[in-house]
Amino acid sequence: MNVPAHFSVTMPLKVGLVGTGYAAKLRAETLQSDSRSHLVAVAGHTPQKTQSFCQTFQAEAFSDWQQLVELSHVDLVIVSTVNSEHGAIARAALDAGKHVVVEYPLCLNPTEAEELIALAQSRGKLLHVEHIELLGGLHQAIRQYLPEIGTAFYARYSTINPQRPAPRKWTYNQALFGFPFSGALSRIHRLTDLFGTVKSVSCQTRFWGRESEFYTACLCTAQLRFTSGLVAEVTYCKGETFWQAARPFEIYGEQGSLIFDGDRGQLVRGEETTPIEVGSRRGLFAKETTMVLDRLLEGKPLYVTLDASLYSLKVADAARRSAETGQTIDIL
Repeated sequence: MNVPAHFSVTMPLKVGLVGTGYAAKLRAETLQSDSRSHLVAVAGHTPQKTQSFCQTFQAEAFSDWQQLVELSHVDLVIVSTVNSEHGAIARAALDAGKHVVVEYPLCLNPTEAEELIALAQSRGKLLHVEHIELLGGLHQAIRQYLPEIGTAFYARYSTINPQRPAPRKWTYNQALFGFPFSGALSRIHRLTDLFGTVKSVSCQTRFWGRESEFYTACLCTAQLRFTSGLVAEVTYCKGETFWQAARPFEIYGEQGSLIFDGDRGQLVRGEETTPIEVGSRRGLFAKETTMVLDRLLEGKPLYVTLDASLYSLKVADAARRSAETGQTIDIL
């Protein structure tokens, strides 16, 4: 996407925020502490929580996002709410002439995502999809040490998050969260960022407790075959069925292996094992938000492209189609 080196915005940048959850709070704290920005409006699903949030950050409260995106004095809309609403909010904000930041995924449908990217380009507005996994210590460590293992041929990445009892919230509702790898897009995006284009995807899913609109657990596992020849297995699990949390990420190359388990890592080559320091995951939303302000106000480049985010969403959607059909899906 071709975007201007500098956007026509003035300081302080006036920001509207859709959402009052964890990520929204961290965004609001950063906006409040940066003299270049001013959080002026917040929209949330729960009136009492929205009012409390706005009292904390001295912003005007709105009961629905449609009112917020139409505010003439808002320059930037940050979308930090239920996944299923991302696309509609982004479209309305772009149509209203706002710059837009969206927590991943941009939306749940790749075709809609392409339309939104084209819309932003036609309006000359910034559209940015957050992918803070790329800024975290784990990803940075992998990038640093990946050349040490030669040509990588196999990777295994799992995220297992037991929750007992499973919360009755939107992250456990497929209509609101999306297909697991689309809703939790960072699991796919880590791999495509490291290893490039995917040739084919094979995926299986299982859900527990789907008697209501909320499930109690899910397992989603896929095998990605990259055009480079590398094979990656990625697994995403959460809920009541799982008993032990785990975050292993292993990469095997012709000259060694990278083995990470949570915040611990090591480079293994023959009998030699070298510990790898993995940086903290703290402060990433603050760093992300500051980078967005740098992009809008100073023309500095961002750390991820819309094309890269869109590509990972297409791979995740191919995994969905594979799970539904039982077939391996080729990616063109």
